[in-house]
Amino acid sequence: MPEDTVQISVRKDLYEKAEKYIKEIGGFESVEELVEFLLSEVLESESPSSGEYSEEDEEKVKERLRSLGYL
Repeated sequence: MPEDTVQISVRKDLYEKAEKYIKEIGGFESVEELVEFLLSEVLESESPSSGEYSEEDEEKVKERLRSLGYL
């Protein structure tokens, strides 16, 4: 595990749902990537400066939307 990461635990049923989502929908390489994306999105939307994206964040969102077929 890289030094700048930590390990977390989730219920097995949630992990399995996440795996199924990735297989059916795509757009993510792993459950870890999906969880990291979701946490980032939730925490960003809850922050006082929500609605303000850096260019890098905006590109990441656009890339994700493209990979899901929305753009």
